[in-house]
Amino acid sequence: MPTQPTRRRVRTPAAPKRRRRADGERSRQAILQAAAEMASVEGLEGLSLGALAGRLGISKSGLFAHFGSKQELEIATIEAAGRVFADDVLRPGLAAPTGVRRLVALSEAFLSHVERRVFPGGCFFAAAAAELDSRAGPVRERIAAFQREWMETLERQAAQARTAGELDRSADPKQIAFELNAMLLAANGMFLLQGDPAVFDRARAGLLGILERGASVMS
Repeated sequence: MPTQPTRRRVRTPAAPKRRRRADGERSRQAILQAAAEMASVEGLEGLSLGALAGRLGISKSGLFAHFGSKQELEIATIEAAGRVFADDVLRPGLAAPTGVRRLVALSEAFLSHVERRVFPGGCFFAAAAAELDSRAGPVRERIAAFQREWMETLERQAAQARTAGELDRSADPKQIAFELNAMLLAANGMFLLQGDPAVFDRARAGLLGILERGASVMS
């Protein structure tokens, strides 16, 4: 019997589809970067789709292809700002040795983040908290969740410093975290208002004073 010819399966190349997906993700990230920068100055409520589209040189319908609503854009912007904060503040700060050194490193990374104006409006989350602290809703809850996580990070490092004997056994990690954060936010606000980098030296002196008051060993 004659042999039946072998049928070849024709596969559609997947590369163009993957490329379109990658292009779409890059476009989304560029939108979110611009949105976070704008929101740090004008607030999340002032994050106009029209103004953002104009800044990026795209149509409003192009934005809606990525975000179905203004609230979805606001939440995605918060998440994007959180990733920037994690890369620029948390990662280098947490790379330092545990204990007091890590608290100092986290504080230094925060001050550097503000001084370098990674966001033109200073700390994105400080600006958003001031804007939304009295308003209910999912956007406010995202900001509140970030603030809790940041404070818990400082508290955890203070507790570890106390366990290691670098802070006195009577030191309260929650109080230390509260005071450190207050000093950092004060530096952020004063720098934005005055533009004087000397506020960072005053903040560093204040931060060390907080730690020295609770310290039994500073090495």
